[in-house]
Amino acid sequence: MIPRDIYMNSLLTFKDKDVIKIVTGVRRCGKSTLLDMFAEKLSESGIPSENLIRLNFESMRHEAVKDYRSLYREVTGRVAGPGRYYVILDEVQMVEGWARAVNSFRVDFDADIYITGSNAYLLSSDFATLLSGRYVEIKMLPLSFKEYLGFNAFEPGVSDEQKFETYLKYGGMPVVSQFNFRQKDINMALEGIYSSVILRDVALRNKITDQALLRKLVLFLADNVGNLTSPSRIGNVLAHEGELTEDRKKKNPAGKTISAYIEALEKAYVFYGVNRYDLKGKQYLKTQNKHYIVDTGIRNMLLGYRDVDRGRILENVVYFELLRRGYDAAIGKIGEKEVDFVAEKPEEKTYYQVTETLAGENTRERELAPLRDIPDSFEKIILSMDRNFVTSYDGIKVINVVDWLLSS
Repeated sequence: MIPRDIYMNSLLTFKDKDVIKIVTGVRRCGKSTLLDMFAEKLSESGIPSENLIRLNFESMRHEAVKDYRSLYREVTGRVAGPGRYYVILDEVQMVEGWARAVNSFRVDFDADIYITGSNAYLLSSDFATLLSGRYVEIKMLPLSFKEYLGFNAFEPGVSDEQKFETYLKYGGMPVVSQFNFRQKDINMALEGIYSSVILRDVALRNKITDQALLRKLVLFLADNVGNLTSPSRIGNVLAHEGELTEDRKKKNPAGKTISAYIEALEKAYVFYGVNRYDLKGKQYLKTQNKHYIVDTGIRNMLLGYRDVDRGRILENVVYFELLRRGYDAAIGKIGEKEVDFVAEKPEEKTYYQVTETLAGENTRERELAPLRDIPDSFEKIILSMDRNFVTSYDGIKVINVVDWLLSS
């Protein structure tokens, strides 16, 4: 098992702190493996095995644990005496009312609690009420490009750009590294992940019966990463393509239906919605936003491997890298122009434009213009695939995106 330091360090930082550690993220992004490795570190540090309580609710071994009462009995039945117990619960959202049991563990014995979940409903209002202020969320993503290089073996002499091309093609789900770049096997693995997520975390969790419409929506969002969209516009497009009949629209308005389906996909961490921010009015806009897909390999599996829309695919990769680096990211609007990302941390702000190339005067001016219009002095960066001796224009930095991804 290869360590993923960004997440392991977070777990170690909060170890033995009086907060529940919740690791969230799309299925198969590495949450369970992370906690396996964390449990190993606990054992290596001298924690007795009987003080490690580990339950994975995807295993049939624990299929009898269906609600908070049976969860409470299962865990407390393993508490043999005084001392600190480390409770690790995988995919706990499968246990009805689990938060009540977890809250009780905190009260009834000395427990340091770690949880994973593949659906944001895990952090529901009921949970927030019970455990408000007593948990920290660690948001896990598929492999970054830098992590991807550690998971995959390349032939000698393969350049970073060539390695990056495979990353764009096959994505960062850890399982992909098992198949030595064999596209057929990778497709089968990604199809299995996608089907599991859509069935368990989207359709079943939200009682969605119209599977055909859900799939059509997924394909639309995957094909339009980085494009401005709205539920009503998406509904109109799908209706035009015959996915929404007039009878269905009368019974369930298209915009409302699409909004509910998109929310379910976001809760399952398949797509991430990004709002627009008016840089002049200094407020978030309520109309239209963008969506990015959690993994480019899943996108390619769904749409086919095609060398189009590379600028938007790079944008997709940059967005998730900003999240990994701890930024909040929004789409910037300045007049009629758009800034790809306004990335913020406390007391820090950076503006990013992402493009495949700056070659050609028209392209260069199109990418520079929004950044030039921003009146403040925060850092402004253009990321592209270019390698050029020109590293800035009017103080706007130009950085190769591969170098930027490897710089963290």
